Amino acid sequence: MEMVKPVVEGMQEVQQQTLFKELMTMHKGLLFKVIRSFASEPSDQDDLLQEISVQLWHALPSFRGESKVTTWMYKIALFAAISWRKKEQKHSDTQTLFIQSGDFQDETQSPPTEELEQMFSMIRQLNDIDRSITLLMLEGYSYEDVGKVLGISTSNVGVKINRIKKKLSSMSQENNDGV
Repeated sequence: MEMVKPVVEGMQEVQQQTLFKELMTMHKGLLFKVIRSFASEPSDQDDLLQEISVQLWHALPSFRGESKVTTWMYKIALFAAISWRKKEQKHSDTQTLFIQSGDFQDETQSPPTEELEQMFSMIRQLNDIDRSITLLMLEGYSYEDVGKVLGISTSNVGVKINRIKKKLSSMSQENNDGV
């Protein structure tokens, strides 16, 4: 169910809730990659999950089906994460929760390995655009799709990817050398 029928403005809230829950469940791996790349602490990850959930909820009625659902979700999640990171705002307990993080665990994945944690740690050290490009490339998006999601040219994506590879390689060598 990659392509979802376009959502119409007059969608009933119950229908929107059902579709929202389906999308969140089907694509929770995508969301966890974004969250873990922008937040290392569990409490910050919970806050970021809430922010992304709110943004996806508000954007759902305007989804027109002109792109893949995953592309649309990545774009919203990445921009929400970038915005959240800039604000470093914590959500209060009184805010309505769309998804309780305890109800939204990714049971399909085993606990992260040390190598995976190291990779996310290095990705978190990249600037926001480089981090976003890295996540999209790890997901298998084409240069063209990455450019569309982030609003940059395809050639700029290629240049940035080469620079990101060098940065990550350097970081990896430093970590392995104990520096």
